[in-house]
Formats: sequence, C-alpha cells, structure tokens
Amino acid sequence: MATQKKYKIGLVLSGGGAKGFAHIGVLQALNEAGIYPDIISGTSAGAIIGALYADGNSPKDIMQMFADLKLPNYIKIIMPKNGLLKMTGLAKIVSQNLHSKTFEELKIPLIVTATDLNNGKSEHFSKGELYKKVMASANIPVLFQPIIINDISYVDGGVLNNFPIGPIEKKCNFIIGVNTNPTCFQKEFQGLISVAERSFHLSFAAQLIKDKKRCNIFIEPTALSNFRLFDIKKSKEIYNLGYKETKKVLTENKVKFAKLLINK
Repeated sequence: MATQKKYKIGLVLSGGGAKGFAHIGVLQALNEAGIYPDIISGTSAGAIIGALYADGNSPKDIMQMFADLKLPNYIKIIMPKNGLLKMTGLAKIVSQNLHSKTFEELKIPLIVTATDLNNGKSEHFSKGELYKKVMASANIPVLFQPIIINDISYVDGGVLNNFPIGPIEKKCNFIIGVNTNPTCFQKEFQGLISVAERSFHLSFAAQLIKDKKRCNIFIEPTALSNFRLFDIKKSKEIYNLGYKETKKVLTENKVKFAKLLINK
C-alpha cells in the first residue's frame, strides 16, 4: 500500500514569459473539473501565476488583472548596468494584487524557485517575505537587473530549473505538471531576442524529458511554440490554449482523474 504523503495534489508551473498565461487557462479547466492543488511549485511566470492563485484569486480574476497590460507599460528602458530593462507594469500588477505579505499567509502552500547568481545554484523559497522572492523568480537575466535579497543577487529561476518538480515531488501523492515551452520545430528567428529565447529553452529541454516522466499528468500545449516571450497582447489566445489542452488531457485521463477525485 502506497504511503500517504503530506499533500494529495501538487501542481508544477514552468516559466515561459507571456506564455505563462496558459497556466491560468490550465487552472480554470482543472477547477471546473473539481480539481484544486494542495501545493504549488513555480518558476518565473509560473511563480507569479502560482502566487496570485495561492493568494485566493480565481483564474478569471487573475486574467482580469492583466487585461490592460501592454508591452510598453510592462518594461522601462534603463541605463545598462546589470540589466537593460526594468519591470514596471508587471511589478505594479503583482504588488497591487498580491495581498499576502508572506508565504505563510497564502491560502495554498507555495514554493518559488529563483537562481542565486552569486553561488550559481537554484534556491527554493517557501517562507518569509513573498513579493520580492516571487519577482526574483521571474527576473530574466541580462534583460532585467538582478534582485537583491539578503545580499545575494537573484535572477530568473528558469536559468537552472524551469520545471521545479523537485521541491514537491516527495511531498505529493499526485503531481500535475504544466510546461509552457514546447521545443517544436522552429523555422525562422526574428532578431536576437528570438535566438536567445530559443537557446534558453533548448538548454533545459533534455532535463524536461526526464522531469515530465516524474509527473502523474503532464500538460504541454504544443501550439505555444508559435508565441514569443513578450507576446503579452496575445494573452487571451495563450490562455485559451492552456484551457483547451487541459480539457483534452482531462478527457484522455478520465480514469486517473476519477480516482483522484474519489480519493480527494
């Protein structure tokens, strides 16, 4: 007989920039099916969506928060030092809508992953101050300035761990993983950012092949390969891809989910 672990359902949310809007669609479809995570582990965009959801916001509420966000309002060009851009619009939305000040205040346990630039390692945050650690997890290196926490410089968690299943794997009986960075064939590259983005994704593709096998259910909308890191204006399309793919996965895994709900 399997050992009962601390949490029934764990949810892993990858990074992915604007493609992270798919996570909101995934959550909407899961909730409609009566499936709610007991703990969330997220990196970058997954950390932001995970934090807002764990704070008690519904998926529809979260989409509404970003309804008027446009790229010119998302970032601010600064004089190069440790980064070229500064997150403005995104930071404002998260700070205004994240009501919990600490991880302990959240309604659902959350773990966010950031990259410790000084020591060259991943760090998983689950206690103490919330906002700054969530933003550190989504802090794309070179483009954005590192975020300093306790004299350590942190950048995007996806640099070393874009699919943070490790922090919750041994704590959950059932894990649902969501990846928003499918590595499908890409014929053309539009500019340096496109090349950098593709290279970034390929750097952790090999590990993802292993990680997805560690999930009970793995959700990866392949059509997301047609979207870019800053396709903020296409948020609704991206949301719909996450929603539709999850509906499909729910249908294909009726038996698994039926057992999950019975045991819940």
